[in-house]
Amino acid sequence: MTVSVRRETVRFASGSTECAALHYPGTNGGCVIMAGGTAVTKGPASDRFAQRFNAAGFAVLAFDFRRFGGSGGSPRQVVDIGEQLADWQAAIGFAAALPDVDPAAVSLWGFSLAGGEVFEVAAANPQLASVIAQTPLADGRAAAPNALRNMTLPALLRLTGLAVADGLGALIGREPLLVPAAGHRGEVASLTTPDAMDGTRALDPDGVHTDWDQRVAARIALQVGFYRPGLKADQVTCPLLVLVCDQDQSVLTEPGVQAAGRAPRGEVVRVSGRHYAPFLESHEQAVEAELSFLLRHLPEPTA
Repeated sequence: MTVSVRRETVRFASGSTECAALHYPGTNGGCVIMAGGTAVTKGPASDRFAQRFNAAGFAVLAFDFRRFGGSGGSPRQVVDIGEQLADWQAAIGFAAALPDVDPAAVSLWGFSLAGGEVFEVAAANPQLASVIAQTPLADGRAAAPNALRNMTLPALLRLTGLAVADGLGALIGREPLLVPAAGHRGEVASLTTPDAMDGTRALDPDGVHTDWDQRVAARIALQVGFYRPGLKADQVTCPLLVLVCDQDQSVLTEPGVQAAGRAPRGEVVRVSGRHYAPFLESHEQAVEAELSFLLRHLPEPTA
């Protein structure tokens, strides 16, 4: 994979720590802020899409959530959705102040868990130019039964026990109990749907991201099934593109479609394939649709 040399590592404050990010300088005033799904760090999450956006003139700010990747925060590998929403907010403020960025031309891009989070972030930031939710976890309650059906009973019981122990341990300051973010059916992992294990070949096919830790604190199993950010879609007033995959077994297809339908300026693009198809066989269709959307909603430069 060829990675543009026209990028730099930057850091911005969020809460009591800092988030690490990759900044690709742009030429058209627009900026796309990017983040990945559960435990997916900025490089594997964004490399392929970021280069295409940047080649079209957009600045890109691809960041790690706190507790992951190059960002600060401890304990490590813990998903805290409230913290991650705050990280998005900090990234918006940082991006708007970059010298190559028009503050009125900031857009968001997230996939999977981060794709769900952008519904909430966009609802709170009507000044955004546009938002892309790619294969979003729009409704954890809708996706949870399918995830459970793809777990064996022993693995489910083991994961539940670890999640409870991890949550209780957090109250007394114990280190997190980590499990793989994805696994095969029968393994103890956060997600064992048929497409869960497509992540590595989709996001890091050449094995260049050697520091990508694909584990997550087990307590996530107690959170995601109750997370329903797509319900905020009716409050997203900026243009919203939801890209879904017709055979998605991880977050399912219809919750994302329904969220787009609730948004006043929502659009849907459907591609064939499973959860990671936008990085695999449907990449060209996905990136072209997203780039067209970003360009259509790029505002005229302000004075």
